[in-house]
Amino acid sequence: MSSIFLRIYGGLLFTLVLVAVLSGMALTISHWVRLQDYRESTAQGTFGMLAWQLNRLDTALWNPQLVDWGQRLGIPLEVVASDQSDLSQRVLDKLVNGRAIVESNSDDSFRVFSRINEQVLLVSTVTDLSEQLASGSATLTRNWLQSFPASERQRVLKDIGSRLFRYPLNLLESPIHTLGSRQLSLLRTGYPLVMFNPHDRTMTLYVGMTDDHRILRIGPVELLNLYPFRLLVAIGLFMLASISIAIYVLVRGLERRLRKMEEAATHISQGNLDVRVNMDGSDSMGQLALAFNSMASHIQRLLSIQKEMIRGVSHELRTPVARLRFALEMVADADTSSEREQYIGGMDHDIEELDKLVDEILTYANLEQGTPVIHYEREDVDQIIAQVVDEHCRLQNRVTIEHVPCKALEHRRWIDVDKRYIHRAIQNLVGNACRYAESTVRVCFSVSHDSCRVDVEDDGSGIPEEQRDWVFTAFSRLDDSRTRASGGYGLGLSMVCRIMNWHNGQAMVGKSERFGGARFSLVWPRRQVR
Repeated sequence: MSSIFLRIYGGLLFTLVLVAVLSGMALTISHWVRLQDYRESTAQGTFGMLAWQLNRLDTALWNPQLVDWGQRLGIPLEVVASDQSDLSQRVLDKLVNGRAIVESNSDDSFRVFSRINEQVLLVSTVTDLSEQLASGSATLTRNWLQSFPASERQRVLKDIGSRLFRYPLNLLESPIHTLGSRQLSLLRTGYPLVMFNPHDRTMTLYVGMTDDHRILRIGPVELLNLYPFRLLVAIGLFMLASISIAIYVLVRGLERRLRKMEEAATHISQGNLDVRVNMDGSDSMGQLALAFNSMASHIQRLLSIQKEMIRGVSHELRTPVARLRFALEMVADADTSSEREQYIGGMDHDIEELDKLVDEILTYANLEQGTPVIHYEREDVDQIIAQVVDEHCRLQNRVTIEHVPCKALEHRRWIDVDKRYIHRAIQNLVGNACRYAESTVRVCFSVSHDSCRVDVEDDGSGIPEEQRDWVFTAFSRLDDSRTRASGGYGLGLSMVCRIMNWHNGQAMVGKSERFGGARFSLVWPRRQVR
């Protein structure tokens, strides 16, 4: 589960970094747009008014006028033909109604463009919005306004000024109460005043008219606030919303996958063991789903084995128990001691059979509990086969067991196996073949580049092809050729199949081409992953 939380924390960390980057980009873009708009709004009035005046002057008077205005503003002014400027046609089309366009230079300065007429533009390079520029703008605005009769100045401010300037212009009749006597005396001499209001971050310019008693007030002009409260709140809400969405998406996905696990567990608890969790991914939840499905399959298999064992055990116990009951009745009715000993001998044989059956069932049950710890060792399988053949030859003499030695090089005969279980698997196959063979059993071991194979053949009646699919099932025995009279309980081949699964191999059954009987084959990899 730790990787799940690592994934959530990683997702949150990635989201935080992404949101921080996006917020920084948004703040930068917003700052650039607001700075551009602020520069244009503050420059539009002054440069629009200058361009308006130049358009009404004779072109011969432009140069001296530009020099005078440039000295007052503290910035250079020049006239450039529209077709010689580096502005695109789209930008030129925006220079209407006295609008000013501001473009940044690489040295942190910016150029201001304003259209004089269709052919020429008024251009200036500004490094900063200084107080000299503000005072010069106020003086030039007053001079421009004084070029009109006093009685028309209010109309000019309303008609032309509202079109050129993006901040208010007013002619004040009465004295300004917020100004002191010294400031009022400066205004009467025509000296402009620049007043800053730190509370609402505005700037107001006052300049007295030289030909009447009124005062021109320009502004208030809002100063640029790089980080206004509303912008910071908006970015903060954006970050909070983004992180909340990311948390929701991560937790929602985890919750949906956990709900699948819960639904599957509920179905299994209700007895539906066929339910599996369909979940992709290689993270902890995906691994948990795989483990859950493996657990469900294992439980289903164990319950199936349990049912098979109950049926098999009840069937296998019925015959010897019935014989014991019959023998007990016969012992009670026996007239002579020889008859009594005969029945007691039969009972002893039945008890021995029951003991073997219980031992076989316990061994099978232990093997079916789950995959044991397999200890792979490099072993010579040919020697294991020779040992099994020798054991069976000493225990019986009914059939001949042929061991065909492996023809592969000696170093290729050493295979990764668990000797104990491979010995048991080969032993079961050889014992099974000896039980059903007529006279001969043949055991052969072969090795290829990446796999090995053990074949056990006999000359018995063989196994019909339609019955080969379930011959490895526990307690399964054939009714025709391999009857109860041959012995066995139908567990040996099931153990062989299980041992091959542990060795990543398989057990197969077919027809012996040499003898015509059955051929059992074990195939598994030469090298195992340890």
